Amino acid sequence: MSGHSKWASIKHKKALTDSKRGKVFTKVIREITVAAKMGGGDPNTNPRLRTAIVTAKAANMPSDNVERAIKKGTGELEGVSYEEVAYEGYGHGGVAVLVLCLTDNKNRTASEIRSIFTKKNGNMAGAGSVAWIFEKKGLIVVDAGTASEDQLMEVALNAGADDLAKSDDKFEIMTSVHDFDKVKKALDDAKIKYESASLQMIPKNLAPADATQARSVLDLVDALEDHDDVQNVYTNCDIPPEVMKELG
Repeated sequence: MSGHSKWASIKHKKALTDSKRGKVFTKVIREITVAAKMGGGDPNTNPRLRTAIVTAKAANMPSDNVERAIKKGTGELEGVSYEEVAYEGYGHGGVAVLVLCLTDNKNRTASEIRSIFTKKNGNMAGAGSVAWIFEKKGLIVVDAGTASEDQLMEVALNAGADDLAKSDDKFEIMTSVHDFDKVKKALDDAKIKYESASLQMIPKNLAPADATQARSVLDLVDALEDHDDVQNVYTNCDIPPEVMKELG
């Protein structure tokens, strides 16, 4: 897991490397297309599209790719129709795993996700099994060298952020879905750059893991995230710093 705060440790995040860049682009393009299809192609009036474009910029995606994805979503260009679907299950030791996908074939995706769970010491469960454990929140990550904690507290908390925490060399700002865009705008107005800003499914409770369990869960999450249809994987597995150190 990245970091050791109560938020950063709940979701495995792989670094964007050259070997992964194509896969990341595929996932972001799908999100942009679906966002544009659902809410229109203007990011000023479509918060989901606006957030997806921020993610695309963070991944250094060329603007031409973004524009094409938007036009496919609005129907200006021909494209594949994607559907949002969530799969739920359990990893090693019964930790909750929530998998969010964008797919053009639900039956194929369900079969392949089930196979990954089975191969990686987990099992897929029915709808509603673990989704109740998670709550949608806004998460904005700011490099600690960009702004001081006092400055961030003044800007973010005054704009409606729920909380602010430091994890290693990053500040993590948590917001409600309702206040997410307002907090981002406040940071923009204050000229405070953020590394990422996205809506995340945050677990209401965490399940501490030992090294064996953590290694197994990370292996499952890696395999799921490598699937082209998977947009995000969330788990309530909490890996303590000492276990992270043991895992290397």
